[in-house]
Amino acid sequence: MMDKEPLLKDSTPSSKTDSFWTTRFQHHRRNLWVLQIAGVLILLFLVTLPQWTGIITPEVSCPTPTQEHEHRADVRPSPSAVRASPYGDFPLADDPFHFIPCTGKAVLPALENSNAAQAWTEQFDSNPDHWNWGSKQGSNQSVLDPYADRGIYLCGYLDVPLDYTNKADARIVRLAVTKYQVSGPAGKKSNRTLVVEPGGPGGSGVSYAWRGGETLSKRLTDGKFDVLGWDPRGVNSSLPPASCVPSDADRDRWYLLTSQFRAVSPSPRAQLEITNAYNEALFRSCWEKFGDLGRFLGTAFVARDLEEIRIALGEDELTGYLVSYGTGIGQTYTGMFPDSVGRMILDGTEYVRDHRVLGGFGFTALDNITNAWHDGFLGECVNAGPDYCALAKSRDGKPVTLSDLDARMSTFFKSLAARPIPGYTKESGPSIITYSALVSTIYGVMYSPKSWPALARILFELEGGNSTLAAQTLESSSWYYDPALPCPALTTPASEELFNMVVCSDSYDAPEPAEDLDWWLNLWSDMTIKSWIGGDARFYSVFPCRNFKKFWPKPAEVFRGELSNTLKNPVLLIAETYDPATPLRNGRRLANEMGTKNARLVVHHGYGHSSTADVSNCTDNIAKAFILNGTIPSERETDCYANEKPYLYGVKVNTSTTAPPPATKPSTIDPVRELQEHLKQLQVTDPRFGPVLL
Repeated sequence: MMDKEPLLKDSTPSSKTDSFWTTRFQHHRRNLWVLQIAGVLILLFLVTLPQWTGIITPEVSCPTPTQEHEHRADVRPSPSAVRASPYGDFPLADDPFHFIPCTGKAVLPALENSNAAQAWTEQFDSNPDHWNWGSKQGSNQSVLDPYADRGIYLCGYLDVPLDYTNKADARIVRLAVTKYQVSGPAGKKSNRTLVVEPGGPGGSGVSYAWRGGETLSKRLTDGKFDVLGWDPRGVNSSLPPASCVPSDADRDRWYLLTSQFRAVSPSPRAQLEITNAYNEALFRSCWEKFGDLGRFLGTAFVARDLEEIRIALGEDELTGYLVSYGTGIGQTYTGMFPDSVGRMILDGTEYVRDHRVLGGFGFTALDNITNAWHDGFLGECVNAGPDYCALAKSRDGKPVTLSDLDARMSTFFKSLAARPIPGYTKESGPSIITYSALVSTIYGVMYSPKSWPALARILFELEGGNSTLAAQTLESSSWYYDPALPCPALTTPASEELFNMVVCSDSYDAPEPAEDLDWWLNLWSDMTIKSWIGGDARFYSVFPCRNFKKFWPKPAEVFRGELSNTLKNPVLLIAETYDPATPLRNGRRLANEMGTKNARLVVHHGYGHSSTADVSNCTDNIAKAFILNGTIPSERETDCYANEKPYLYGVKVNTSTTAPPPATKPSTIDPVRELQEHLKQLQVTDPRFGPVLL
């Protein structure tokens, strides 16, 4: 992978500009759900994963000489010219992935390039100083090889058919692939390769592997297995990229108009009419730019791509760690390729039968959000006390109780819905804090409990009349395009429409309501009643499906099979009790359908999205034993509990009944930076989380 995920350009001047391993998430700054999950996922992967710091890196458009890749070696030979690589040439002969060491300068060959392999090979940089390395293992200080005992990040691609159902169609998809190889460039691939996918639809597996490959290898395999991530078709660096708006500045035009929340809309029906018109226009833009591409982006084809990756790895069965929507890919894969199933973990479990229902991807995800807010964000705040949670500070001299805090927050948000709060930032000047923007941010933050102290401080100050932190936080994430920054050259715009095309494709044959727009209006109402935090965002994520079949009446393939087929190996499911995106109910329904012969379920008692958000040694030990040895729990369900509580991460808890409690220290976190980073990083795994809606 390149340094800090730089931009990749076409290798042929005549072809369109493509972006390879680029941090596309940097430019996703304004989608409704994108916004919320951006805040959430970032927190989730930024703040919720202390042991996953390798996954989280600063957002940058392109690398500069001063922006060192976090994986670069800390020992560098003299910068003498390197005529030949001491590790030989890359790609290796007959390598189906065409892997070369990641440097930050490679360019994914354009689909139009008739000699893609040669164009790629010519970009191999023989100087190991320029390669992206893992951290040093052991104490080897070899002068001959300063990079000994380091893993290496390898970048490559795999060509697969655009249409698996039509052999006469010669068009291809070029999947971007990144692998962390534990043995380094001179070693061989591991016996098993851990294939990873972070979610979405639209999450970048390339970014996931590049940022966290080494950490994932250590966490789940004791550093024994390589880790490979890929960008699913249409996503991020894979070609063609499903981005249907010419620029992020064009995208920014419409979001304020088309994404207002129901609680602040003067006329919900008029709001839907406007948003519906834009959704149709957006899908038309996709059709004009890509034609029938929308027929080939569904989860069934993504599962077929995953099987092609397994075959290219030369492994008899798939070993995988698939998260969130990645679990939907995994479920589809087990249904389509039961004899290829190896040691697969599905973490943050979806239930793909829900995705076959019109709007199901949205309304079936709302179970846990209100409880996560009440029991988690508010309840754990009160439990932690004012030294660790700002909202637990008294405003009237009386101790703060959960019921009081809940009532305070309810009153505050009703007031905010009635009248936005004026604000100011030095960078942006006048600003307003709106209900839609703040609630969107809260939804994102629910994904990552480690970001809760920052949000609590922002809400406490905002409730008290100080809007500075809120304005700074929201303004920093309110736009896909920031005119204050230098215009990025040769970047690919954001693409939440890829998410829409996948979700709508997977539910294309669901019965259509006779009431049409009235049905959607009622669905919006029902979803916001069920969850004032996530209902709007989830609704807007499925509403575009009303227009999908106008342009792509029938996807090339959807999976409608059973999930109870006998598998070569059982899978390990992990579902969280307070997950705001994938309720525990999903994991239990899936486990019941698959049966004890095919699946075991870990019930992870904690907060946030997926087990990495609120770490449990119990969960991690089960996952590691499964990946390394194929060992599964004997019981159908196993309960595991998070190691720590929100607001108290890293705090030494006093277990003595006689000793005084440990001294507390005032918080030193920078809440603005914390939330900004969370919002950015969230887009790595789920591009729906773009900018906050103002």
